[in-house]
Amino acid sequence: MKAIKISNYGDAGVLQLTDREPKPVPAKGQILVKIHAAGVNFVDIYQRRGTYPVQLPFIPGLEASGVVEALGPGAKGFRVGDRVAYTGHLGSYSEYTAIDADRLIRLPEELSIEQGTAFPLQGMTAHYLLHDFRKLKKGDTVLVHAAAGGVGLLLVQWLKHLGARVIGTVSTEEKAVTVKKAGAKHVILYTQQDFVSEVKRLTDGRGADLIIDGVGKSTFTGDLEAAAVHGHIVLFGSASGPADPFVPNKLGARSIRISGGSLGNHIATREDLARRSRAVLGAIKQRWLRLRIDHVLPLAEAGNAHRMLEGRQTMGKIVLKVVD
Repeated sequence: MKAIKISNYGDAGVLQLTDREPKPVPAKGQILVKIHAAGVNFVDIYQRRGTYPVQLPFIPGLEASGVVEALGPGAKGFRVGDRVAYTGHLGSYSEYTAIDADRLIRLPEELSIEQGTAFPLQGMTAHYLLHDFRKLKKGDTVLVHAAAGGVGLLLVQWLKHLGARVIGTVSTEEKAVTVKKAGAKHVILYTQQDFVSEVKRLTDGRGADLIIDGVGKSTFTGDLEAAAVHGHIVLFGSASGPADPFVPNKLGARSIRISGGSLGNHIATREDLARRSRAVLGAIKQRWLRLRIDHVLPLAEAGNAHRMLEGRQTMGKIVLKVVD
């Protein structure tokens, strides 16, 4: 089968297309999925670089949608031909995968295959970030870094639905327009403005009640200054590199809390996966949460997809199309 393979850690050039990978055979309780589209996420870049080490060689990708092709012994809940999606299972940059049946999500009729790739990882990440760390109140001020990204745009829409006052950071005027349309009250151009000063100005010196940060090194020190008394900083990624060490006393002075999250821990059970996917799909069906697919590229252009994501040239989701 065709697949993208990584034999050495490195830049986007290590993503190599091959047609010699063996087609997987579903084991007991597994389902063979013919992948139609694969989601591109920043975690794929971490794994490609070796920041999150994976045993070499490997097929990257943790998110895909497609069609059930075969059921392994004892696999239940799906039939051949069902449209499905998944996240958290390595190897989605390929034509096929064999995955445990209880890790699949059935795609509703109203979603296309490409849209089915745009919601699992980023949508359920947005869900746990907003529901598992702090009980948000209407009117709370929430700072969302990289607000025009895949997770960022979903967070902005969800926060607006919850009644929060959203401040987003972006790199360009074009992204600022998109984030405003998604529901942000204020947008900070971090390439031209100091986000700490702007957050203080916009909140009359109070700061943000909640800061959601998937950027890391270039933002975390500022987060500590931009948080309100009893504020909460939630870290879920490090696109700019790992956050710098800090003196814990900085937390005590204003009773700031810091949490970290990884989606895998929040969908570890079938019950959690089903609950979160239902919430995201329900929001999409009600039309207050909209998926934005910025680029659809062929599988062979996985390297270009990574370069675009690393270069902050995208808004929303990048999808690799596996089946024409």
